[in-house]
Amino acid sequence: MSFGNIIKKLRSDRNMTQEQLAEKLNVTNQSVSKWEKDINAPDITLLVELADLLETSVDYLLGR
Repeated sequence: MSFGNIIKKLRSDRNMTQEQLAEKLNVTNQSVSKWEKDINAPDITLLVELADLLETSVDYLLGR
């Protein structure tokens, strides 16, 4: 599973919109959309906060 698919699945499992996730991370919803489409990846400084919000580990987000 790609990084984007992992984010999308975890976000959807928590009934969270792209806009809600973006707001919590202080990024644009377009950024979240690009992550989920594997066009871009979040800044490395956001990975821990992203993992916490999605109730998972950074290792899982990275496909490990």
